[in-house]
Formats: sequence, structure tokens, C-alpha cells
Amino acid sequence: MNDTARFAKPAGLPRRAFLGATAAATALGATIAANWGGASPAGAQEAPGPGTGASASIPMTVGRGMADMTGEPFGAGMNGYAVLEQQTSGLRQRQFARAFVFDDGNGGRVAHVTADMGLMFQSIQMEVLNRLRARFGGTYHEGNVLIGASHTHVAPGGTSGHLMVDLTTLGFRPVTFEATVAGIVAAVERADADLAPSHIALTRGTVADAGVNRSRGAFDRNPDADKAVFPDGVDRDSVTLHVLRDGRSVGFINWYGIHPTTFGPEHTIVSGDNKGYAAWLAENRAGVDHSNPAGAPFVAAFAMSTPGDVSPNHGLVPNSGPVEGNEYESARVLGRRQLDGIVGRAVPLPGGGIDARHRWVDMRSVNVDGRFTPDGNPGSTGPAILGAAFAASSQEDGGGEPLLGFNEGSRGGTAWVRQVNQVVVPASASAIHGSKENLLPVGYIPGLVQQTHVFHLHRIGGIVIASLAFEPTVVAGLRMRRAIAEALGVDVETVSVQGYVSGYGHYITTPEEYEHQDYEGGATIFGRLTLPAATQIFDGLATAMASGVPVDPGAAEGDLTGRIPASPMGNPFVDVAPLGRNFGDVLSLPDGPVAAGTAIAVAFAGANPNSDLRHESGFLSVEKADGTRIADDSHEATVIEFAKDGAATTTTVTWDSSGAEPGEYVVRLRGSSRGITGDLTPFEGEARVTVG
Repeated sequence: MNDTARFAKPAGLPRRAFLGATAAATALGATIAANWGGASPAGAQEAPGPGTGASASIPMTVGRGMADMTGEPFGAGMNGYAVLEQQTSGLRQRQFARAFVFDDGNGGRVAHVTADMGLMFQSIQMEVLNRLRARFGGTYHEGNVLIGASHTHVAPGGTSGHLMVDLTTLGFRPVTFEATVAGIVAAVERADADLAPSHIALTRGTVADAGVNRSRGAFDRNPDADKAVFPDGVDRDSVTLHVLRDGRSVGFINWYGIHPTTFGPEHTIVSGDNKGYAAWLAENRAGVDHSNPAGAPFVAAFAMSTPGDVSPNHGLVPNSGPVEGNEYESARVLGRRQLDGIVGRAVPLPGGGIDARHRWVDMRSVNVDGRFTPDGNPGSTGPAILGAAFAASSQEDGGGEPLLGFNEGSRGGTAWVRQVNQVVVPASASAIHGSKENLLPVGYIPGLVQQTHVFHLHRIGGIVIASLAFEPTVVAGLRMRRAIAEALGVDVETVSVQGYVSGYGHYITTPEEYEHQDYEGGATIFGRLTLPAATQIFDGLATAMASGVPVDPGAAEGDLTGRIPASPMGNPFVDVAPLGRNFGDVLSLPDGPVAAGTAIAVAFAGANPNSDLRHESGFLSVEKADGTRIADDSHEATVIEFAKDGAATTTTVTWDSSGAEPGEYVVRLRGSSRGITGDLTPFEGEARVTVG
């Protein structure tokens, strides 16, 4: 299907019905646009279609849920940059799992979860499914639960179970793993309890100036027909699934492709980056109390799509976002721009219930038909190998180990690796991995990386979601969308591809991009034909769905949880208060009144926060004198930092008082100290500050 036919009539739909639905969809989009942007979100009116055929909104039973899943904010390695020194030191924003459950009333059900974390892993998927099975029996299973990571690079990691990933976070972190799993499960449970008659609608908007292609040399190797769809190398389309009740929006899932690498590898304070800020802002406008996510009246999930080669660093160097030199402000700007993108034109939906297909595939040995390869010749994938360009990292976003001298293809590659390859790499592997400067043969050592991956295809009221564990580039995503739309006989605009779901398989580039061997190509671990293999898999799932025939799902390669030793850095510590002090005592605060807009810092005698993560209550609050809370540890105005002072822990709360009315305020810290027997003792501290 040709993606340039931007609003083609869905197959088999009478022209009159299509035109009627288009008019209704236009009205729906206008209403969303008119009602979004204030203190409460989209007051979208349900716009029924013409009775048969496509419609602007589709009736569906939907539930929403949100839960705190914050991991260890002190001393835990972070996922994304593979920099050993990047370990958590504080909290700018708590991590949340946001879940939507869709039910068509005829046995079809899908749970979609977006989690504020760097990467999603099979270990997490399997444990979540185990707990959902214990709670709900067979209602939720591997075929209908999608768990996607937002891909923030500033969240605690150590949750994979695969050695290659957990090495970069100095081992497995059981506390963060448990926090992640428990939060995701709680979000699904709340979404299940929230199931109620609703409508769903689909809009396509545009996000301007939110990302740049970080591997333009690779992108430019693609055929002109592909490049013409993305003139600046970035997919600007923002796709949003709105959930409506009684004519008002109660939540949405948005798909937009951009790397949450606004914060660089030197940043150690936990944050959801640009997508986490967009979600917080939307929910804050809707009156959500993030210290009580169980009661959230609105859930905004900013999911990933295909951001493989899209950077938020407009200057193509780290910390060069839209606000040059200020990572936090850049994250906020990019979050607001993504939130603005949820308003767009409505896409008519053909309706129908829920249909699903999934398949586990051993990516080491996929025989690819010539129908899916650029030259028409069959080929295959092979065991995972990471290239020298992977070790270089994306030099536009940072990370990696630059002192080792590895370079991306755009910078000439790594000559000594190429020379070694000529001697030691077998011809069979060279044929599969092509121009890659093969560095780490991780697929030849059991347990280093996940090599059997699940591919999901779901159709919800005519909205098609293709999900996979990889990071696709924008053109790779386009090719998969086109193949799925053609096999299903639907408009390509109803098809979204989401990466980072239910596992992690590194990157997917087009074969043309792969030859350039920038970071993305070096991290396309199963070889040059990884995208044709994935496209073939989705084509098979879509063909089966269109024909109404089942698919043998195969099986996962097994749960590796617990096989990797826990990080010694994750052992519990005995907390000690400073000499002559008690936990919660104020160590320093501003002397006298401060002007509004000042960043007010208060230091407390604290404790290691990893012993009590204080889910759904938080470590801090800022209150007016009458007790009214105006900020917590998810609010954009606060940050909390932890530092060791000998055996003691100093906890510093910083509050940006911009917009605060003159008067007295209370900065409050809550935590728990661990005694020598392991028992936890709650404590609380407060500091009174005056804004003049």
C-alpha cells in the first residue's frame, strides 16, 4: 500500500459510507482541538458514523489504570547509555506504569501498558504474566498483554536477566525488578477494575521541531520513494488513541517516535525525560494527584513508535536540545510539543472487535523470502553480533566508551576491527552481517542476549498495533506498516508500529541503512536482513488475521530471572544519622525570606531511600501553611537528591518557587531508616520557608 495515499478509502467500504464517516471524523477532530489545552483535557464529543462502515468513534469497553513503579533512586545503574558511572543519585520524577484494557464483549481483550523505564525485558514480561495469571486465571496471557518501555535513559536498570544488559548496570537489581513488576501488575489490575462502556477514536496530528535524524547518511541510502515520505528524515506524525466516556476524554495512548535522550549519560537523577514530562503535564492538567495514582481520573500514556534514528538533540551533540545547554528545559519543551501533537484530524475507523495474533521467533535463523529483500534474493538472519559502531554508541546522544576509539560509520568506522574481521570471522557470518565491523559475538554465548522474540499484531476497533521488542528506524517502521496494511487490506493510517515491547532485541535498520554502519546498524544484531525478516513475520501474522486462521505462537526461550547474581551495590545498608542528629532533622535551609522564583534547597538528615521506595506516597511534599499540598516528588517544581556523608545520608530537596504566592511554606521529607536487624523505622522532617 502506498503511504503517500494519505487518506485512502478503506478496502470494501462503500464510498458514501466513507464520506459520511470522514465528515463525522472531521467534526470529532475539531471538537478535540477546541476543547484541549485548558485545565481539563479533550472534551471530545462522540461523533457517530453513518451506521454501517467506518465511524469516527467505535464503542468499546475500556479500563484505565496507573501505578507507581519507581525503582532505586540511589546507587543503581541506569539503562540506555551503557556507562558504568551513570548511577542514580536522586529523583526528579517518579516512574509510573500506565495501563489500558480493551474488551469487545465477545471474548476479545487486550491490555496495553506503557512503563517509565529504559528498556523492557522478557524477564519482566514473564513475571508480570505469572502474577496476572495468579490473580485473573486465563484472562490475561502472553497473547493479549503488551508491556512497552518509554525508553527514558535516566531510570534505574538491572532488570534484564540477560548478562550483556545487566553488566552495564553492575548486575541484577532485585529491588528495582520487584518495583517494576509490582507497578505494572497494579496498573493492569486497576485498569481491569475500571472497565466501563466507552468509545475509542483515532487522530493523527503533527509534532513540529521535536527531533532530528541522527544518522542522516544512513537514512539517505534509502530509495527516494521512502525518503519522500519523511523529507527531513523524521516521522512527524503523532498517532493518538482517545478513550471517550459520556462525550469526554478520559485518557489516551499516543505514539510518537523520538529518543528520550534529552538527559545525557552524565545525568543521574531519575526522570521520565520528554515522554515522562508529557504524560505528567497532561495528567496534571486533568487534575491527577500523582501521589494517589489509584484514584487518577485521567491516564495519558506516551508510548514509543519507531524512533531508532531520531534524536532530541537538535545540534547533533549531547545536551543540544531546543533549549541549548539546559537538558531539563529541553525535556519540558519536547514534552509540551508531544502533548500538542495529540490534537489532529480524526481517522475513520472500520470498527469490529478485537483480533490478535502473536508468534515467538528465533531470530538467529529466519529464512527470508526474496519478496521481502531489496534485491529479490532470499537470505537469512544469524546469531547476534554487535558491531564496533554499537560500542561507539550514538555519538550524537552520548554514551559508550569513547576512550576505546570506536567510531560510527559516519566517522570512518574502526579500521582495526575490520582488519581482525578479515582473519577471524567465518564466511557464513560475514555473508549475514555484511558490512558490520563484527566486535562482540554475543549470540554465540548462551544467556548474553535474548534471541527468541515475540511479535504481536492486534486489531482494536479497526486500529492496528504491531508491536515488537526492537528499536526500528523511521523507514523501517514505514516498511512494516505498509506490509501489514497491504496484507490486512486496510488504510496504512490505521496501522502503528511500537518498539520496546515485551523484550529487547536492539535495533532494526533497513538493509540500505545497515550498510552505512552507524550506531543503529552496528546494533542491528541479527544481520543485514533483520528488517526483511521482521516484515515477513508481520506479513504472516496479518495474512492469518485477514483470513481468520490461527497462528502457532511457538514458545519463549525461558526465564533467566535469578540466574545472574544480584549486584553487590544493591545490598541493604544500615542507616546512621549524623552525630548529634536524628533522622529527619534539618541540616540547612535558606536564611530568612526568599524571593518568588528562587530555587529553595533544604538539606535533611536522611536515609538510603532504596530500603523504602514509598510507592504511592512519595518522599517529599511542599505545602502551604494551611496544609494544602502544592508539589510532590513527581511535580516539575521539585527534585530530591541523595548523597553519602560518611556512613550517613544527606537528602536535599530543591523546590522551584516560581509562581508561589507570598507566605510561609512547609518542605516535608518522609522516609524510613534501616536498623542493624533490618527493621525499618519511619521518620519525617519538615522545614518552614518564607517566600517574600
